[in-house]
Amino acid sequence: MDVRDSAVTIPAGVADLPADLMVPADPVGVVLFAHGSGSSRHSPRNLAVARSLNEGGLGTVLVDLLTEAEDEMDAVTAELRFDIELLATRLAAIVDWLAAEQPFGAARIGLFGASTGAAAALVAATRRPEQVHAVVSRGGRPDLAGAALGEVRAPTLLLVGGLDEQVISLNQHALGQLAAPADLRVIPGATHLFEEPGTLEQVAEAAAAWFHDHLHPQPTPA
Repeated sequence: MDVRDSAVTIPAGVADLPADLMVPADPVGVVLFAHGSGSSRHSPRNLAVARSLNEGGLGTVLVDLLTEAEDEMDAVTAELRFDIELLATRLAAIVDWLAAEQPFGAARIGLFGASTGAAAALVAATRRPEQVHAVVSRGGRPDLAGAALGEVRAPTLLLVGGLDEQVISLNQHALGQLAAPADLRVIPGATHLFEEPGTLEQVAEAAAAWFHDHLHPQPTPA
């Protein structure tokens, strides 16, 4: 698969956010990653999933949702990583940039959220229902999206490790609150970070299938 990579800076309100784009030829869709607590666009797990999606013809956007100064402050206080409103607002701004600048052409947009980033992705999806066509959560905290769960229109896949019992319970509750078509899948033998052999590959495979199903260009009615 021929994939072109580029580093860009994306404006999001008062912040300018560094991002890495991976652009396949004729992308099936584009997936914007919302990383989890205390992580960044260099997250090895998100990078591994992104590479797998690229191999399947999906474009990816890995972006730091906090500025360098905010990240330094968050490393001490751990507050901004749980600021779902801030993270969702920035994700929505990045969706707007993708729609306007079209670095992936007219490819449909999906969101991939991990940990607290999953809640931010779901809230952002409610704010850009015409642009966001699918959401996948990996070991996420969709419960932190609160009342927004009932407003999500994008088909949503929740992926949780089989040994991550507390997060399974939180995801089961969130699944019942989601108004959109949704599915919860448990990856056997996986803990919260999917560090066990083969478990992250299962996440990537399930995410790719979900995004292919929901981001692939829809046929034009005759």
